[in-house]
Amino acid sequence: MSKVITAIDRSKTFRVYLTISTDMVEEAREIHQTTPLATAALGRVLTGAGLMALMLKNESDKVTVQFKGDGPAREILATAYGDGRVKGYISNPNVDLPLRADGHLNVGGSLGIGELTVIKDLGLKEPYVGKISLVTGEIADDLTAYYYISEQQNSSVALGVKLAKDCSVQCSGGMIIQMLPFAPEESIDALEAMLDKLEPLTTIIERVVSCSAGKSEEGIVTALMDEIFKDMPEEFKPEALETKDMKWECDCSFERLEQALMTIGKKDLREIIDEDGQAELVCQFCEKKYLFDREQLERLYEQI
Repeated sequence: MSKVITAIDRSKTFRVYLTISTDMVEEAREIHQTTPLATAALGRVLTGAGLMALMLKNESDKVTVQFKGDGPAREILATAYGDGRVKGYISNPNVDLPLRADGHLNVGGSLGIGELTVIKDLGLKEPYVGKISLVTGEIADDLTAYYYISEQQNSSVALGVKLAKDCSVQCSGGMIIQMLPFAPEESIDALEAMLDKLEPLTTIIERVVSCSAGKSEEGIVTALMDEIFKDMPEEFKPEALETKDMKWECDCSFERLEQALMTIGKKDLREIIDEDGQAELVCQFCEKKYLFDREQLERLYEQI
């Protein structure tokens, strides 16, 4: 499943964005044929970007999240829209490193030292661009730091991807909690106490899903929220505002790839026509191949 819930606590002091993104991350793994480390890294970025996009005003608005470092993964990028569509890629889907000392996949090591860039396209003349240095390379930590440094927003980000023995995605999910203005100290204290005791998100997801036979996807993600906040005081327990689908969807097309070909310039396009007579372009996001024959290339050449 890939369902997301937006909620606000009863005292109106913080918002919750929570998702089970298993199906979406598994689809990305199958498309990019990622190693376990690459699956964990890409899955967290896809899930985080998908949650961030839900904060945008319009369904056509989009956010692009780019992690770029000097580690072997090189770059992880995801683009998400306000209507729940998400796509992304990792530059090195074959990245592999030894496990960390605590037995977890070394996502931070795969990225190394670098930058996190967030681009929000809100349909205005210029997009909003925020950029920070990577703090740890662990995706949730860096997104938490981004909100604090770049947007002056106190947030807590939790992301997780758990793999099955066959390296498929057993479960995946994410949560962003954001404080609203003038939040009272008691709500902040209650949240901090809850987060200090919080189990790994994938552990909670597995437990809730295993006990949810017969429930709808909406019912399962609501049960997940209730389980996460079960020990919060009643006045600070979140209540659902809406649920949405979050899904993998690439919007590439011949027309988009034509535009990409035209940006290389007349000289380079002429060389491709004369030397190869055709061009094959592959979408970075979905690996779909587009073949342009000589006639199509000549037409594009005339249009430049």
